[in-house]
Amino acid sequence: MKKRDGSRLRLVLITIGSVFFVLFVVIPVIFSFFDGSKLGNVALIPIEGEITGNGAQGFGSSGASSKDIVSFIEDAGENPQIEVLLLEINSPGGSAVASDEIATAVKRVQKPVVVYIREAGASGAYWIASAADHVIANRMSITGSIGVLSSYLEFSGLMNDYNVTYQRLVAGENKDMGTPFKKLSEPERKILQQKLDKIHDFFIEEVAANRKLEAAQVRKIATGEFFLGVEALELGLVDQLGGKEEAETFIRERYGLEDIDYVSYEHEIGFFELLGGVVSTFFFHVGEGIGSMLIDPQFNVLM
Repeated sequence: MKKRDGSRLRLVLITIGSVFFVLFVVIPVIFSFFDGSKLGNVALIPIEGEITGNGAQGFGSSGASSKDIVSFIEDAGENPQIEVLLLEINSPGGSAVASDEIATAVKRVQKPVVVYIREAGASGAYWIASAADHVIANRMSITGSIGVLSSYLEFSGLMNDYNVTYQRLVAGENKDMGTPFKKLSEPERKILQQKLDKIHDFFIEEVAANRKLEAAQVRKIATGEFFLGVEALELGLVDQLGGKEEAETFIRERYGLEDIDYVSYEHEIGFFELLGGVVSTFFFHVGEGIGSMLIDPQFNVLM
Protein backbone atom coordinates (compact mmCIF):
# COMPACT_ATOMS: atom_id res chain seq x y z
CA MET A 1 0.00 0.00 0.00
CA LYS A 2 2.80 2.40 0.96
CA LYS A 3 4.67 1.49 -2.22
CA ARG A 4 1.58 2.25 -4.31
CA ASP A 5 1.11 5.61 -2.55
CA GLY A 6 4.76 6.47 -3.18
CA SER A 7 4.39 5.68 -6.89
CA ARG A 8 1.30 7.88 -7.12
CA LEU A 9 3.07 10.77 -5.41
CA ARG A 10 6.04 10.38 -7.75
CA LEU A 11 3.71 10.36 -10.76
CA VAL A 12 1.91 13.50 -9.51
CA LEU A 13 5.21 15.34 -8.98
CA ILE A 14 6.49 14.34 -12.43
CA THR A 15 3.21 15.51 -14.00
CA ILE A 16 3.34 18.87 -12.21
CA GLY A 17 6.98 19.33 -13.15
CA SER A 18 6.25 18.51 -16.79
CA VAL A 19 3.39 21.02 -16.91
CA PHE A 20 5.59 23.78 -15.48
CA PHE A 21 8.38 22.90 -17.91
CA VAL A 22 6.03 23.13 -20.90
CA LEU A 23 4.36 26.35 -19.70
CA PHE A 24 7.44 28.28 -18.68
CA VAL A 25 10.21 26.84 -20.88
CA VAL A 26 8.94 25.15 -24.03
CA ILE A 27 6.09 27.52 -24.93
CA PRO A 28 8.13 30.75 -24.42
CA VAL A 29 10.90 29.31 -26.61
CA ILE A 30 8.40 28.44 -29.36
CA PHE A 31 6.80 31.88 -29.23
CA SER A 32 10.20 33.55 -29.36
CA PHE A 33 10.61 32.28 -32.93
CA PHE A 34 7.43 34.10 -33.95
CA ASP A 35 8.03 37.20 -31.83
CA GLY A 36 7.55 40.36 -33.85
CA SER A 37 8.27 42.67 -30.93
CA LYS A 38 11.79 43.40 -32.21
CA LEU A 39 10.54 44.69 -35.57
CA GLY A 40 10.74 48.44 -35.16
CA ASN A 41 12.99 51.45 -35.76
CA VAL A 42 13.33 52.92 -32.24
CA ALA A 43 14.45 50.97 -29.17
CA LEU A 44 12.55 52.06 -26.05
CA ILE A 45 14.61 51.22 -22.96
CA PRO A 46 13.27 52.24 -19.53
CA ILE A 47 15.65 53.02 -16.65
CA GLU A 48 13.34 53.23 -13.67
CA GLY A 49 14.00 53.04 -9.94
CA GLU A 50 17.31 52.47 -8.18
CA ILE A 51 20.20 51.56 -10.45
CA THR A 52 21.87 48.36 -9.28
CA GLY A 53 24.48 45.92 -10.48
CA ASN A 54 22.19 42.98 -9.73
CA GLY A 55 20.74 40.71 -12.34
CA ALA A 56 17.08 39.82 -12.12
CA GLN A 57 14.73 41.82 -9.94
CA GLY A 58 12.74 39.92 -7.36
CA PHE A 59 9.00 39.86 -6.74
CA GLY A 60 7.61 43.26 -5.86
CA SER A 61 10.94 45.00 -6.31
CA SER A 62 11.58 48.00 -8.50
CA GLY A 63 14.93 48.85 -9.95
CA ALA A 64 17.15 49.05 -13.01
CA SER A 65 19.78 46.35 -13.34
CA SER A 66 22.92 47.38 -15.20
CA LYS A 67 23.19 43.81 -16.52
CA ASP A 68 19.76 44.10 -18.11
CA ILE A 69 20.16 47.67 -19.39
CA VAL A 70 23.59 47.04 -20.93
CA SER A 71 22.25 43.89 -22.58
CA PHE A 72 19.29 45.85 -24.00
CA ILE A 73 21.58 48.56 -25.39
CA GLU A 74 23.89 46.02 -27.00
CA ASP A 75 20.97 44.11 -28.49
CA ALA A 76 19.49 47.31 -29.93
CA GLY A 77 22.88 48.23 -31.35
CA GLU A 78 23.07 44.91 -33.19
CA ASN A 79 19.48 44.99 -34.48
CA PRO A 80 19.64 46.28 -38.09
CA GLN A 81 16.00 47.43 -37.90
CA ILE A 82 16.67 49.88 -35.06
CA GLU A 83 17.91 53.34 -35.99
CA VAL A 84 17.66 55.23 -32.69
CA LEU A 85 17.66 54.33 -28.98
CA LEU A 86 15.33 56.21 -26.61
CA LEU A 87 16.12 55.85 -22.92
CA GLU A 88 13.20 56.73 -20.64
CA ILE A 89 14.77 57.70 -17.32
CA ASN A 90 12.89 57.97 -14.05
CA SER A 91 15.53 57.21 -11.44
CA PRO A 92 17.18 58.89 -8.42
CA GLY A 93 20.47 57.10 -9.14
CA GLY A 94 22.11 54.17 -7.42
CA SER A 95 25.33 52.18 -7.67
CA ALA A 96 28.33 54.10 -8.99
CA VAL A 97 29.72 51.07 -10.81
CA ALA A 98 26.35 50.11 -12.34
CA SER A 99 25.78 53.69 -13.53
CA ASP A 100 29.23 53.77 -15.12
CA GLU A 101 28.58 50.44 -16.86
CA ILE A 102 25.38 51.73 -18.46
CA ALA A 103 26.90 55.10 -19.42
CA THR A 104 29.81 53.28 -21.07
CA ALA A 105 27.39 51.11 -23.06
CA VAL A 106 25.53 54.26 -24.19
CA LYS A 107 28.76 55.80 -25.50
CA ARG A 108 29.88 52.55 -27.10
CA VAL A 109 26.74 51.86 -29.16
CA GLN A 110 27.08 52.97 -32.77
CA LYS A 111 23.61 54.51 -33.01
CA PRO A 112 22.08 57.78 -31.80
CA VAL A 113 20.86 57.74 -28.20
CA VAL A 114 18.18 60.15 -26.98
CA VAL A 115 17.23 60.45 -23.31
CA TYR A 116 13.93 61.59 -21.89
CA ILE A 117 13.96 62.41 -18.15
CA ARG A 118 10.47 62.23 -16.74
CA GLU A 119 10.38 62.85 -12.97
CA ALA A 120 13.96 62.16 -11.94
CA GLY A 121 17.30 61.74 -13.62
CA ALA A 122 19.64 62.42 -10.73
CA SER A 123 23.09 61.28 -9.60
CA GLY A 124 23.97 58.01 -11.35
CA ALA A 125 20.92 58.34 -13.58
CA TYR A 126 22.18 61.74 -14.73
CA TRP A 127 25.65 60.26 -15.36
CA ILE A 128 23.90 57.91 -17.81
CA ALA A 129 21.81 60.70 -19.34
CA SER A 130 24.87 62.88 -19.90
CA ALA A 131 26.38 60.18 -22.13
CA ALA A 132 23.51 60.42 -24.63
CA ASP A 133 23.48 62.47 -27.83
CA HIS A 134 20.45 64.52 -26.80
CA VAL A 135 18.79 64.98 -23.39
CA ILE A 136 15.20 66.12 -22.92
CA ALA A 137 13.81 66.73 -19.43
CA ASN A 138 10.49 67.73 -17.98
CA ARG A 139 10.76 71.32 -16.75
CA MET A 140 9.94 70.21 -13.17
CA SER A 141 12.02 67.02 -13.17
CA ILE A 142 14.86 66.46 -10.71
CA THR A 143 18.17 66.38 -12.56
CA GLY A 144 21.86 66.67 -11.83
CA SER A 145 22.75 66.03 -8.20
CA ILE A 146 26.40 65.50 -9.16
CA GLY A 147 27.67 63.99 -5.92
CA VAL A 148 28.50 60.75 -4.17
CA LEU A 149 27.01 59.28 -1.01
CA SER A 150 28.20 56.50 1.27
CA SER A 151 26.65 56.74 4.72
CA TYR A 152 25.71 54.09 7.23
CA LEU A 153 24.23 53.67 10.70
CA GLU A 154 26.69 53.27 13.56
CA PHE A 155 25.56 51.29 16.62
CA SER A 156 28.51 51.62 19.02
CA GLY A 157 26.63 53.96 21.38
CA LEU A 158 23.59 51.68 21.45
CA MET A 159 25.82 48.69 22.11
CA ASN A 160 27.41 50.46 25.06
CA ASP A 161 23.97 51.15 26.54
CA TYR A 162 23.15 47.43 26.45
CA ASN A 163 26.62 46.28 27.52
CA VAL A 164 27.31 44.63 24.14
CA THR A 165 30.96 44.55 23.08
CA TYR A 166 32.59 44.31 19.66
CA GLN A 167 35.43 41.78 19.70
CA ARG A 168 37.77 43.03 17.00
CA LEU A 169 39.71 40.34 15.14
CA VAL A 170 41.29 41.50 11.90
CA ALA A 171 44.30 40.73 9.74
CA GLY A 172 44.95 44.09 8.16
CA GLU A 173 44.62 47.34 10.03
CA ASN A 174 41.73 48.69 7.96
CA LYS A 175 39.85 45.46 7.25
CA ASP A 176 36.83 46.38 9.39
CA MET A 177 36.80 50.02 8.34
CA GLY A 178 33.18 51.15 8.08
CA THR A 179 31.71 48.49 10.35
CA PRO A 180 28.66 49.81 12.23
CA PHE A 181 29.91 48.28 15.48
CA LYS A 182 32.61 50.87 16.22
CA LYS A 183 33.24 54.55 15.62
CA LEU A 184 35.31 55.58 12.63
CA SER A 185 38.80 56.69 13.57
CA GLU A 186 40.04 59.90 11.95
CA PRO A 187 42.54 58.01 9.73
CA GLU A 188 39.71 55.72 8.59
CA ARG A 189 37.41 58.66 7.90
CA LYS A 190 40.15 60.29 5.85
CA ILE A 191 40.68 57.15 3.77
CA LEU A 192 36.97 56.74 3.02
CA GLN A 193 36.58 60.42 2.17
CA GLN A 194 39.46 60.14 -0.30
CA LYS A 195 37.67 57.27 -2.06
CA LEU A 196 34.47 59.29 -2.34
CA ASP A 197 36.36 62.33 -3.61
CA LYS A 198 38.01 60.22 -6.30
CA ILE A 199 34.65 58.86 -7.51
CA HIS A 200 33.29 62.41 -7.41
CA ASP A 201 36.18 63.49 -9.67
CA PHE A 202 35.31 60.68 -12.11
CA PHE A 203 31.69 61.87 -12.14
CA ILE A 204 32.68 65.48 -12.84
CA GLU A 205 35.13 64.47 -15.58
CA GLU A 206 32.54 62.28 -17.30
CA VAL A 207 29.80 64.94 -17.23
CA ALA A 208 32.22 67.60 -18.53
CA ALA A 209 33.38 65.38 -21.40
CA ASN A 210 29.90 64.09 -22.25
CA ARG A 211 28.25 67.51 -22.21
CA LYS A 212 31.25 69.33 -23.71
CA LEU A 213 31.52 71.63 -20.71
CA GLU A 214 34.56 72.96 -18.89
CA ALA A 215 35.51 70.77 -15.91
CA ALA A 216 35.72 73.87 -13.70
CA GLN A 217 32.19 74.81 -14.72
CA VAL A 218 30.87 71.37 -13.78
CA ARG A 219 32.83 71.29 -10.53
CA LYS A 220 31.22 74.57 -9.50
CA ILE A 221 27.74 72.99 -9.62
CA ALA A 222 28.84 69.51 -8.47
CA THR A 223 27.77 70.06 -4.86
CA GLY A 224 25.20 67.28 -4.89
CA GLU A 225 22.42 69.82 -5.32
CA PHE A 226 19.63 68.72 -7.62
CA PHE A 227 18.22 71.05 -10.24
CA LEU A 228 14.80 71.35 -11.79
CA GLY A 229 14.71 70.62 -15.48
CA VAL A 230 14.38 74.31 -16.32
CA GLU A 231 17.49 75.08 -14.23
CA ALA A 232 19.39 72.17 -15.77
CA LEU A 233 18.74 73.63 -19.22
CA GLU A 234 20.24 76.96 -18.19
CA LEU A 235 23.30 75.16 -16.81
CA GLY A 236 23.83 73.13 -19.97
CA LEU A 237 23.04 69.80 -18.31
CA VAL A 238 20.14 69.07 -20.70
CA ASP A 239 19.40 70.14 -24.27
CA GLN A 240 15.66 70.63 -24.29
CA LEU A 241 12.59 70.77 -22.08
CA GLY A 242 9.62 68.55 -22.75
CA GLY A 243 8.27 65.04 -22.50
CA LYS A 244 7.97 61.93 -24.58
CA GLU A 245 6.07 63.71 -27.33
CA GLU A 246 8.90 66.23 -27.72
CA ALA A 247 11.40 63.36 -27.73
CA GLU A 248 9.48 61.66 -30.55
CA THR A 249 9.28 64.92 -32.54
CA PHE A 250 13.03 65.43 -32.12
CA ILE A 251 13.78 61.87 -33.28
CA ARG A 252 11.57 62.16 -36.36
CA GLU A 253 13.01 65.52 -37.41
CA ARG A 254 16.67 64.89 -36.56
CA TYR A 255 16.94 61.35 -37.86
CA GLY A 256 14.44 61.50 -40.71
CA LEU A 257 11.90 58.97 -39.45
CA GLU A 258 8.39 59.33 -40.83
CA ASP A 259 6.91 57.07 -38.17
CA ILE A 260 8.19 55.67 -34.91
CA ASP A 261 7.71 51.97 -34.26
CA TYR A 262 8.99 51.04 -30.84
CA VAL A 263 10.90 47.93 -29.89
CA SER A 264 10.24 47.80 -26.15
CA TYR A 265 12.89 46.31 -23.90
CA GLU A 266 11.82 45.13 -20.46
CA HIS A 267 13.10 42.58 -18.01
CA GLU A 268 10.73 39.62 -18.02
CA ILE A 269 10.38 37.83 -14.70
CA GLY A 270 10.28 34.08 -15.13
CA PHE A 271 8.26 31.71 -12.97
CA PHE A 272 11.15 30.43 -10.88
CA GLU A 273 12.52 33.95 -10.39
CA LEU A 274 9.06 35.08 -9.29
CA LEU A 275 8.77 32.11 -6.94
CA GLY A 276 12.21 32.81 -5.50
CA GLY A 277 11.25 36.42 -4.85
CA VAL A 278 8.06 35.38 -3.06
CA VAL A 279 9.96 32.92 -0.86
CA SER A 280 12.71 35.39 0.04
CA THR A 281 10.16 38.12 0.80
CA PHE A 282 8.21 35.69 2.99
CA PHE A 283 11.22 34.70 5.06
CA PHE A 284 12.33 38.34 5.39
CA HIS A 285 8.99 39.32 6.89
CA VAL A 286 8.95 36.22 9.10
CA GLY A 287 12.40 37.28 10.36
CA GLU A 288 11.13 40.77 11.03
CA GLY A 289 8.21 39.34 12.98
CA ILE A 290 10.46 37.45 15.38
CA GLY A 291 12.65 40.48 16.01
CA SER A 292 15.68 39.65 13.87
CA MET A 293 17.93 42.42 12.56
CA LEU A 294 19.57 42.46 9.14
CA ILE A 295 22.71 44.55 8.90
CA ASP A 296 24.73 45.16 5.76
CA PRO A 297 28.33 45.72 6.91
CA GLN A 298 29.58 46.75 3.48
CA PHE A 299 30.52 50.31 2.70
CA ASN A 300 28.27 50.86 -0.31
CA VAL A 301 28.93 53.77 -2.64
CA LEU A 302 25.78 55.31 -4.10
CA MET A 303 25.17 58.14 -6.51
